[in-house]
Amino acid sequence: MPTHPSHHDPDDLAATTTRTRLPEGESTGPAAGRRPVRSSRTLVTVVGVVVLLIAALAFATRGSGGGSGNDGAKGGQAAPTTPTGDRPVAGKTAGIASGFPKTEEGAQSAAANYAVALGGDGMFKAARRHEIVSAVADPSTLDKLQGGYEAAYSAAFLHSIGLNQDGAAPSGETFVNRTIPIGVKLTNFTGDTADASVWCTGIFGLAGEASTKPVTQSWFTVTFKLKWDGSDWKVLATDQTKGPTPISGDNPVSTANEIAGAVQGYGGFTYAR
Repeated sequence: MPTHPSHHDPDDLAATTTRTRLPEGESTGPAAGRRPVRSSRTLVTVVGVVVLLIAALAFATRGSGGGSGNDGAKGGQAAPTTPTGDRPVAGKTAGIASGFPKTEEGAQSAAANYAVALGGDGMFKAARRHEIVSAVADPSTLDKLQGGYEAAYSAAFLHSIGLNQDGAAPSGETFVNRTIPIGVKLTNFTGDTADASVWCTGIFGLAGEASTKPVTQSWFTVTFKLKWDGSDWKVLATDQTKGPTPISGDNPVSTANEIAGAVQGYGGFTYAR
């Protein structure tokens, strides 16, 4: 939660102090008929507190009257972003979660984890990119996907985003590229095939004092066409669109060193539905 500024305008402070000390319904003194001046930052903070309180109350009262979210799901269709509580899979292939069950939840979990793998910094280095695509692609489309990604991650593209030809960041800078799923839904499920859309946010750029391409945040949706290969879900095709994008928050921007340290210090997750 944002902290209060370390300094205040004396007039604003006096007005605020007078209002907070008066009992509700009373108004006396010079501040009584006027509204205290609030900056847009303060208004955003107040709105944020209200939203947090509403969310907390909803969580606290969830078990009374209507039952839990899982109980409600038994009697009807679960909301697209409602988690089932299923455990993540135990298997891994090339460092990527694998062995998802042949269920709707399994297809959604596979899509979320594949979005992370295909949207990570490993894709910018040829050897690791080949490994990732080979691990998630269906054999029938492996060559096509590999060729498409090779064309996308060309030397010209790497140069345009400030990376060396081998995908490495310049000396003294840290390359940041991480995809974080927010939610996932199925738009088609036949048992052997599934179309899953993953709503994501991501951070991308070069963290460094001399960087001309600082780390920024984006919002996008990745859609996967998946096929069951007999033991796991595999990717037939992918597509990406912008958004949905929320309004940016009121947090202060961190320094390049803080961003680099956070990316290096905080690991990713295995996602399950």
